[in-house]
Amino acid sequence: MFLRGVLSGKRRLSTQQFTRNLCGSTKPCGLPPTLKSVISSGVSGSEVQITGWVRSVRLQKRIAFAEVADGSTVRGIQVIMDDPQIASSLTTGSSVEITGKLADSPGREQSKEVQATSIRVIGPSDPGSYPLQKKRHSLEFLREIGHLRPRSQTISAITRLRDSAEMALHAFFHKNEFVRIHTPTLTSNDCEGGGETFNVTAPANENPGGFFGRKVNLTVSGQLHLEVFTGAFKRVYTLNPAFRAEPSQTGRHLSEFWMVEGECAFVDKVSTLLDVEEEMVRSTTQYLSKNAASDLDFFLKNNEKLTQLIKRLTSPEQYARISYTDAINILQQADARAKFVYKPQWGHDLQSEHERYLATTHFNGPVFVTDYPAAIKPFYMLPNPDGRTVACMDLLVPGPCELLGGSLRDHDYERLKGRVESLGYEDGSLDWYVNLRKFGTTPHGGFGMGFERYLQMITGLESVRDIISFPRYTGKCQY
Repeated sequence: MFLRGVLSGKRRLSTQQFTRNLCGSTKPCGLPPTLKSVISSGVSGSEVQITGWVRSVRLQKRIAFAEVADGSTVRGIQVIMDDPQIASSLTTGSSVEITGKLADSPGREQSKEVQATSIRVIGPSDPGSYPLQKKRHSLEFLREIGHLRPRSQTISAITRLRDSAEMALHAFFHKNEFVRIHTPTLTSNDCEGGGETFNVTAPANENPGGFFGRKVNLTVSGQLHLEVFTGAFKRVYTLNPAFRAEPSQTGRHLSEFWMVEGECAFVDKVSTLLDVEEEMVRSTTQYLSKNAASDLDFFLKNNEKLTQLIKRLTSPEQYARISYTDAINILQQADARAKFVYKPQWGHDLQSEHERYLATTHFNGPVFVTDYPAAIKPFYMLPNPDGRTVACMDLLVPGPCELLGGSLRDHDYERLKGRVESLGYEDGSLDWYVNLRKFGTTPHGGFGMGFERYLQMITGLESVRDIISFPRYTGKCQY
């Protein structure tokens, strides 16, 4: 009855009430409190015990200061020690347990501080070799110490934003009655047809065809498997890792990344997909602005362009929408001023410089580009009546440029079968996919968004290598 009441909305519980009902306590199942909860819920004058890692220590003759963080807040909490002697064992990087009195802080950047009465060092840290100091470290340096960089303010803030963004995406999909599907990592198909896949091998065995009896690779997309489920569910989505053996060294590419993908049955208009994609981006960004404001503000500080982009993303005003043909016309007219390295030409794919001009200079915000030439797009996209283009879209944004892409899927059995055969796919390898069109097919479509690219956009960071916990790219697979 309790659960039924919660789900029906008759009982609206706060996080603490929900935790108390599940665990019998306002603490998260008996775990020590985070600094976030101490700062937000603690009463000034009360005794508290905090745990975390020392970010900095400053000793004076009659007083000592330390900043302690535990990953739950941007700035941690300041600890004041009236007797500098109790701080003698503190070093940057050490893990500690501190008991003291919680007090209002006179500082502008924090609301609470701890006046310590006792300190216990749990895990000491050698100050001579600990690489993270109070000074500002470059993101390039932090990549070289990936096992310690989560303790930096920047990576800590990104990690929390990543967690919050995932929660927001799940909330959006569930609100719109999508069902999450766990698509496979191991697959026998190359969804995009680009051949940039990692092949999977196994120790030698008696099967001459290998462990699986056929060629298997790491997935580049869960789209084809999601389409299987759109034959039984109207709306499905996945948030899964994807892999691409693309030898790129740009800040927009990774060999291992996460994709948000959705597929919708009974959809026959590109405009419907655009509405879904736009609301997904808008609602996720609104959620972060409300529920992860301090982490988002960490990146927005002194960055007016990024601040304006967040406002545009969360605005109810519709994102700009143009066709590929219109985009080429805009770029050709701008060529004399922009001096593009690659001349914009109908029938050729848009280069990064073209996407950047459209999103950053011409529209100064998000813009959908639709109806690309069929010759430069994958086999599964639905042809338009003009016979030259397909019913597809890309969403271009300042920063990572291409944020997401999608299309209506070709649901004509004979046409799709002929297309697959003409491209020379392994005999029968996509029969299962094509055969979906024989048994109760529907007009349908979907999209995929790079999760790291979304976070790159809202943080303004130049490289997705600083967005993911352990970046993998050509020449680099440490840890």
